[in-house]
Amino acid sequence: MARDSNEPHVVLPCKKATHPCPCGYFGDLKRECRCSPNQVQKYRQRISGPLLDRIDIHVEVPAVHYKDISSKAAGEASSEIGARVGKAREIQQQRFRGNARTSCNARMTPRLLKTHCVLDEAGADLIKMAMTELNFSARAYDRILKVARTIADLAGQENIQAMHVGEAIQYRTLWM
Repeated sequence: MARDSNEPHVVLPCKKATHPCPCGYFGDLKRECRCSPNQVQKYRQRISGPLLDRIDIHVEVPAVHYKDISSKAAGEASSEIGARVGKAREIQQQRFRGNARTSCNARMTPRLLKTHCVLDEAGADLIKMAMTELNFSARAYDRILKVARTIADLAGQENIQAMHVGEAIQYRTLWM
């Protein structure tokens, strides 16, 4: 079935969940990991580098503690988060309004990256260091820029700052 050109294009996130090691407790503050460093490395190598390279954001989610679940303190309301995400999407739709094939940062082409992901000197130095020290691929470079652009949009910032680049790099380094 052909897609109507007026129909909004939705990019669904790729969700991948895995344990950090065979026993599942590597890095857990309450439970001791029973795996040897060799077992952890072998376990993590089961997921290929090229596959990991295609995942934009890697986030470690630790176990939730009782005090956090039972706390009366209110976190940020879902409606506030939704409003911020909605505003970021509006910014992206405005940014790409003349481009029928691109509606969000994730769909930026290399040419659009050069136009909309201009880094200041500090941001450029940070990504250069990450590329050199962490051996990131060209694909990772593009994805870091796209995520940094989105982080800046969520913060309501017109320009990508070094802190946005740093946060985007952190999302790439979970499995490093």
